[in-house]
Amino acid sequence: MSKQRSITTGLITGLLLTLSQASLAVEFKTTQLSDTLSVLKGQGGNIAISSGADGVFIIDDQVAPVTDGLLDAIRKVSDQPIRYVINTHYHGDHVGGNEKIGKTGTVIVAHNNVYTRMNSEQFSNFMQKSTPAYPAAAMPNITFNDEATLHFNGETAVAYHIANAHTDGDALVHFPQSNVIHMGDIWFNGWYPYVDLDAGGSIQGFLKGVNKALSLANKDTKFIAGHGEPLGTRADIKAYGEFLTEAIKSVQALIDEGKNLKQIIALTPTAKWDDSLGKVWIKPDQFVTMIYNSLQGIHEYKQ
Repeated sequence: MSKQRSITTGLITGLLLTLSQASLAVEFKTTQLSDTLSVLKGQGGNIAISSGADGVFIIDDQVAPVTDGLLDAIRKVSDQPIRYVINTHYHGDHVGGNEKIGKTGTVIVAHNNVYTRMNSEQFSNFMQKSTPAYPAAAMPNITFNDEATLHFNGETAVAYHIANAHTDGDALVHFPQSNVIHMGDIWFNGWYPYVDLDAGGSIQGFLKGVNKALSLANKDTKFIAGHGEPLGTRADIKAYGEFLTEAIKSVQALIDEGKNLKQIIALTPTAKWDDSLGKVWIKPDQFVTMIYNSLQGIHEYKQ
């Protein structure tokens, strides 16, 4: 294992231990977006909350150690029961609350591939760790292939599958009446995105997801990021797509010159973004590797 990989894995392990020991220290912040929709930032993926006469449904439920605090924060928005959860993908920082919430009878909805991955042990070359299969209570009750629509609290929520983006089971969720789109981990706001090659992700899929979101949006649409500051505008998503396009072209040009991955990393093709995006989690060399492997059809993280 490389020194960089050891550092990354150590940081992630330390974060999970800290969460397990001090979950009550997590600060939850809720922002109202419309009469029915709010966004909640805590520890893990940003959550959309729909509340109204029909009850509550949420998009994602963060990491398991903070579930009690998360539920308390949701009750401050509405004390009605959580009737549905839509998982944007299978990662533990988005499905961690599934088990506890699922035991209350909440219906969990996700793409077919989310069910498949949660139902079996998964290994990440990037993380250098395995994730065991989830217990029955955490599993999605309803799965879909291309899209699913939920009619709830007087509006529709449409989940669109975005193939092979962050993972192979990503969904973005559009609320047309509230004019809000939850991007899941197709948008890391202010970070380099994590392309989970080991779970079927690809940089090309990220770009397709951005383009799908832009096709659904107008100038007033609010966008919820999977991570980072929770809210953005259509202009932010357009700029994000332009960044992805340019980064892909920069790496592809070096591939076309016959450069290998090590040589491309040394040439720092993402240098113009490294200071602004490469210091939170995914480092520049890791992001370049994810682009390179995506373009070369390598379906695992390896340098």
